Amino acid sequence: MKIFTTENIRNIDRVTIEDEGVSSMELIHRVAEGVVNEILSRWSPSKPTMVFAGAGNNGADALIVAKLLIQAGFNPHVVLINVQGNSLSRDCRECRDELLRMGNVAMTEIVHTSHIPTLTPDHLVIDGLFGTGLRNPLDGGYKAMARYINESGATVVSIDVPSGMFGDWNSRILARDVVHADLTVAVQFPRLAFFLSDNASLVGRWTTVDIGLSRRAIEQTATKYFLIEKEDVRRVLKPRPDFCSKADFGHALLFAGCYGMMGAAVLASRGALRAGVGKLTVHSPRCGFSVLQTAVPEALFLPDANDNVISNMSPRVNYTAIGVGPGIGTNDATRGAVETLIKTIKRPMVIDADALNIIARNPALIDHIAPGSILTPHAGEFDRIFGSQASAETRLLRALEVSHKYKLIIVLKGRYSATVRPDGKVFFNSTGSAAMATAGSGDVLTGIITSLLAQGYKSEIAATAGVYIHGLAGDIAARSEGDYGTSAGDIAAAVGKAIREIF
Repeated sequence: MKIFTTENIRNIDRVTIEDEGVSSMELIHRVAEGVVNEILSRWSPSKPTMVFAGAGNNGADALIVAKLLIQAGFNPHVVLINVQGNSLSRDCRECRDELLRMGNVAMTEIVHTSHIPTLTPDHLVIDGLFGTGLRNPLDGGYKAMARYINESGATVVSIDVPSGMFGDWNSRILARDVVHADLTVAVQFPRLAFFLSDNASLVGRWTTVDIGLSRRAIEQTATKYFLIEKEDVRRVLKPRPDFCSKADFGHALLFAGCYGMMGAAVLASRGALRAGVGKLTVHSPRCGFSVLQTAVPEALFLPDANDNVISNMSPRVNYTAIGVGPGIGTNDATRGAVETLIKTIKRPMVIDADALNIIARNPALIDHIAPGSILTPHAGEFDRIFGSQASAETRLLRALEVSHKYKLIIVLKGRYSATVRPDGKVFFNSTGSAAMATAGSGDVLTGIITSLLAQGYKSEIAATAGVYIHGLAGDIAARSEGDYGTSAGDIAAAVGKAIREIF
């Protein structure tokens, strides 16, 4: 799915109105119908409800929502902001008049000042103060109103975006000055801001309502932001032919494990094998022999000369892809081995975990990483290498700079893990949940991506498809084990099921 900027959506909206003969009032009614359907699926008409409507088209949407709620048996109180008595847009004015024609509508129209009816935690608030047309952070009375809504403890449904938040980048806002929604009903598309953890407490849960914007305009509008869904992954995964052998599906080499952290090597190995690699060799210290051969008998074991750590990463087997980092530690011998590997290998590889921590101690190594390599840091690992970031937003922007400069693919792990490519495109992942916040989950991901890379998928495909498969495996595991009980081993065991579900 394409994720459009606010300007993109505004243009698509304009094309729909100008070229396809759909009136703006028709679009407003479609938005309102979608919002009301979401409300009716969650709350009963007995719920005390207050609708806050601004002077623009977001307010127009809210006014028609109020009308439809009345028709559904609700009794909403409408608070309409009409500064100086003449600030309503043409559509908002028409929607106000349409609502008032119903008669007996409880409305407080704020022209200069007015007492806002009391909100309680029992209330349902429909937030239609400001949409994506907002140009500056809320101030004055609007800021006070947002804080009043937040402090009331009421349940909030925001139309399109929470009032005070921008659809794209939000570095200029203060969270306390933005309406905090429990549910955000976005018009047609999710907004870029929804995928950044900084805004999670503002957006709440989100859904979209399809209002029938121009399909042609949507297809022809270019974007650099995407949400990866099942159909996208199905298109790039190759079904296996009847006549095939393990030699057709690559040979992955994993540098993983040290004394006390062999579990990471086991989990990465299981992820790689479940993702379909034809052959897997694990290079680990000698202490890991019995662990690997017992826990993952399908993998070949290549012992290091050192008993407890990996001291040499010069490949001694033919391979089609390398993954390095899970559980290797950061001792001096291993640091030297990682540095030699990075400076020697000229084909893309997967770099994770302690390999990233080693790079953080010697950032000059970035210059030597083969173009097309895939780095899979969580926020802390990323910041240790590329500098501390104040927010998820600045981290994503920094990742875009780094990816372009060094021609690397960066997977910023988290909810909606973002795969950042050198061409400036960002692919957010749609699978996964809080169940995956467990030790070893990232090791499984390293194995999956290395497996796909070994099977001949390009780095961009291996990264995006691997992240999706990993998240879906987590979702499958959580169905039986729950958010609390899911372990990384459960995720690894579900990788094959995830791929089957995709097909």
